[in-house]
Amino acid sequence: MLSRIVGMLRDMVYLDLFGAHAAMDAFLVAFRIPNFLRRLFAEGAFAQAFVPVLSEYQLKQGEAAVQDLINKVASALSLVLGGVALLAMLAAPWVIDVFAPGYRHDPLRHALATQMLRLTVPYLPLISLTAFAGAILNSYHRFWVAGFTPVLLNLCMIASALWLAPHLHLPITGLAYGVLIAGLVQLGFQVPFLWRIGKLPRWHLDWSDPGVRRVLTLMVPALFGVSVSQINLLLDTILATFLPAGSVSWLYTAERLTELPLGLIGIAIGTVILPTLSSKHASSHHEGFAQTLDWALTVVVMVGAPASLAMFLLAEPMLATLFLHGQFGVHALAMSAAALRALSGGILAFMLIKVLAPGYYARQDTRTPVRIGIIAMIANMLFNLILVWHWRHVGLAMASTLAAFVNAGLLYHGLHRRGIFRFAAHWRLQTLRFALANLGMGGVIHALDPGRGFWLQAGHLSHKLGFLLGLIVVGASSYFLALWVLGLRPRHLHHHGA
Repeated sequence: MLSRIVGMLRDMVYLDLFGAHAAMDAFLVAFRIPNFLRRLFAEGAFAQAFVPVLSEYQLKQGEAAVQDLINKVASALSLVLGGVALLAMLAAPWVIDVFAPGYRHDPLRHALATQMLRLTVPYLPLISLTAFAGAILNSYHRFWVAGFTPVLLNLCMIASALWLAPHLHLPITGLAYGVLIAGLVQLGFQVPFLWRIGKLPRWHLDWSDPGVRRVLTLMVPALFGVSVSQINLLLDTILATFLPAGSVSWLYTAERLTELPLGLIGIAIGTVILPTLSSKHASSHHEGFAQTLDWALTVVVMVGAPASLAMFLLAEPMLATLFLHGQFGVHALAMSAAALRALSGGILAFMLIKVLAPGYYARQDTRTPVRIGIIAMIANMLFNLILVWHWRHVGLAMASTLAAFVNAGLLYHGLHRRGIFRFAAHWRLQTLRFALANLGMGGVIHALDPGRGFWLQAGHLSHKLGFLLGLIVVGASSYFLALWVLGLRPRHLHHHGA
């Protein structure tokens, strides 16, 4: 939670200092490329591939074999990603051509994005090794270390924006330097904790090792399968480079707000259940496996559905409170709010993906999510092509939401068809409770919202923030009170299968 809050402060600083203009677009493109792979590794595919194998080694082969696996995987990962980063730095202009083809006709933005990509791309191996360290610590139930690490990223980037950027010839490049500094700081932070549990990697390169080959075999398709939502957002960025200046920034601003509930609940729950699911599968405890998934889905539906609804109703109030100052004006607010409303519906779908995908990866099944991911990506592109012409950047956001529901639905269908997990009879009553409680919460928020004029007025941030927090607290209280009245009790949320 702390990392997401500090991340929101980072975006407030960015948009206040640089606004949603062409230079910020160029930085976001340059940062999107390594940040996209950060999402794949830190919150997705690497952990999904590595943790099940590590859990099996812990259960069946002992600590010496675990340390040997860690040494060899760390060495292989460092070599591969270091090489990828070096190639990307050398080929930076062509990489920008691929990820931002709309900049080919804008030499200034192309040159700026290329310059900043060379500064941000070393973040790839640094954050990947940080994710590797976090996966090890999570397997030993040291969840807080990996959870806290992104706070350091945001603090480094805020400091670079405030104190480094003003001293540079091109101030916007200070943000790119901040990304590089953050990668070094995050990796350095986790080293003492690995040393404390006796799992600090040592160099030992062995491509033929069975454990290394299994991890890499699982990871390559998992890179695609578990992170399709991020691939879809990246494709949206590519298309947005053809749209009016500011479109990339408007989409980014909307995405950042949707990531707040996604990170607090969806990614957190997905991270926590993966070691448990892996252990249940390794010990053939099928009932416990299904119970763990049922508990995780209950939590994400209970939180994700009202988060989606509240984000839709409060899109403009939230953006106005957080960003309507400095270089971020009313036009940028309206454009970002429209994108946020379109993305808000996908919050629940993105959360479901984060919980359902581990149901496959804990079983070391990477093929099924890849097939589903391909279908979802094709659907996203079709939705993009249908919607972008009329709704522009908002159409891209709508396409991401629709594709996320396609992805989540197919992931569940696969688990259901194989008898791995099915919604039990209690979900009928549960769904009715959630639906009625959401209707009540929506009515309360709509009734208490003072209207657009209040949020656009040039008042004190503390005044608008206080009113916004009050709306959120009252809305959340009415939601959980309604659930209580409808018969939901804390004991119904207790997980018995851990």
